[in-house]
Amino acid sequence: MGGEDARLRAVVSLAQAMAAAHTPPETWRAAALGACEALGGSFAALSVWERGPGRLRVLVNAGERAEGEDEFPDDETYPVHQFPEITEFLHERWAGGGEPDAWVETADGPAGAADAEDAALPGMAVAGAHGYGGVYRHQRVAALRRRGRGCCVVAPIVLHGRAWGELYVARPVGAPVFGREDADFATVLAAVVAAGISQTERLEEVRKLAFTDPLTGLANRRAVDARLDEAVERHRADGSVVSLVVCDLNGLKGVNDTLGHAVGDRLLERFGSVLSRCGAMLSDALAARLGGDEFCLLALGPEADEVIEVATELCDRAAELEHGDGVACGIASTGDPIGPVTSARRLFRLADAAQYRAKAARSPKPVVAGRDGEVIRLADSPPKSAHDRRRLRGSRP
Repeated sequence: MGGEDARLRAVVSLAQAMAAAHTPPETWRAAALGACEALGGSFAALSVWERGPGRLRVLVNAGERAEGEDEFPDDETYPVHQFPEITEFLHERWAGGGEPDAWVETADGPAGAADAEDAALPGMAVAGAHGYGGVYRHQRVAALRRRGRGCCVVAPIVLHGRAWGELYVARPVGAPVFGREDADFATVLAAVVAAGISQTERLEEVRKLAFTDPLTGLANRRAVDARLDEAVERHRADGSVVSLVVCDLNGLKGVNDTLGHAVGDRLLERFGSVLSRCGAMLSDALAARLGGDEFCLLALGPEADEVIEVATELCDRAAELEHGDGVACGIASTGDPIGPVTSARRLFRLADAAQYRAKAARSPKPVVAGRDGEVIRLADSPPKSAHDRRRLRGSRP
């Protein structure tokens, strides 16, 4: 009874840890560490099955990692065709009905493989060097040995009725080999992991909808609000340069009125692509659509002159679009003489005022706050309400 209680507590602990995670990497790490502890392993990994290239891609390595194993590897993949047992358990057995079972692999050499299978209880899959897989099985056995692991249990993860990937937990050489009960428990843990991953994917989708403009795919006003607040705080803390480019797409109303809103939407999408490409020239930049014909580019780190150069190219490319009449750009940067910037609101108002001047003068180039002898007179007064703080544009000067 004590063992059952311990495993129940382990399941609850795993579910709670995954529920507390805020990002996919945190979720993957919580899943691997929780399963590793629940099964008494020393190492665990979580992998996703990428159907297109036909491979397993490792998302996280947790626990006692061997040399060359990164916690979050950039490109650790394994072709599925090298592991027939994966195909068997994720396709054939699963297609036969019910949940796919976990299986055990051991680092026993050819001499020990039969012993491992003889020791297995009925209904449990154990693969040694002479199991299915031929030469590839020897590669898996060699990998266990090379990394000082004596055995592992592998549990397929099923999400939304489809094979998603696998949970892998290993024990070191000399530790007890996983048994049938361990394999059954790993199947339960894989189901808990699947539920946690599903929850994370739903939350990510909600976050994406909350911070993304649906037409252009760029960030939206809410995302800019959050990032700009963080950038100004960083500027106040260490002097990092924060630059904001505010853009107004000229001629959109005329396009909508004469050619229709579908053509107007395509113009917005194309300008959004131009803005995104130009933003990629700056490190740590955020391209966003604020709404209607208003866009912005937020950069943290690059010098003001670099941002101006990119904004100039943005104006040139916008002028080449098939419809519309180019773009009016205003720039405000803490790298220019604009006075102390202690709030996101002040920086945005300065950039907005510069954009307004560019639009009024029909300037083909960006207008930059604080340059050309301009005297900055905008007060850095706090917003009057929480609602006002969330509004970036503020009133026209």
